[in-house]
Amino acid sequence: MASCCENNCTIEKLRGRQRGTLKAVLVVNTVMFVIIAGAAFYGKSTALLSDSLDNLGDALTYGLSLYAVSQGATAKAGVALLKGGLIFIGACGVLAQIILRLSVPELPSYEVMGIFSLVGLAANSLCLFLLWKHRNEDINMSSVWECSRNDIASNLSVFIAAVAVGFFESGWPDILVAACLVILLLNSSFRVMGSALKEWRGQL
Repeated sequence: MASCCENNCTIEKLRGRQRGTLKAVLVVNTVMFVIIAGAAFYGKSTALLSDSLDNLGDALTYGLSLYAVSQGATAKAGVALLKGGLIFIGACGVLAQIILRLSVPELPSYEVMGIFSLVGLAANSLCLFLLWKHRNEDINMSSVWECSRNDIASNLSVFIAAVAVGFFESGWPDILVAACLVILLLNSSFRVMGSALKEWRGQL
């Protein structure tokens, strides 16, 4: 009986830690979505807009993950599957912006891109640091970790694009980096959904 009680207490403490971390990164990503989306429209950057949509997807993901913390393995797998779908939708949104920029070319502001990609990098590095200890706990937290790791690559890519836009005085680096981010998001989406489906089948 005591052992059972100890196990329940340990699980509840783990869930409490997960909730605390998810609330923190949810706030960070919601704030960063608003800031970077505004900067993307002001600076006319497709790559920066894809970065902001990534933050929005993460905020939704963390909200879903908060719900899943106290759920069973099957529910967690279902939520992870939904997260993969959200990442896929984000990739489609960026692809639509690329098509728009190809139809109506505009030179983005490399100064805005550079500054806000670094702001995003700082915020997402904090999130990655907070999520590090949870990355192997369960399918719910590992999928969250996957999203956060993608953000770092996204921020670095946008910064590189900003340097290239300024150097070449062309909008093509912005579009090319956005296209690479679409591939990254699609790959992540399929990986998260694949893991979720594997976990789901294991519970049947």
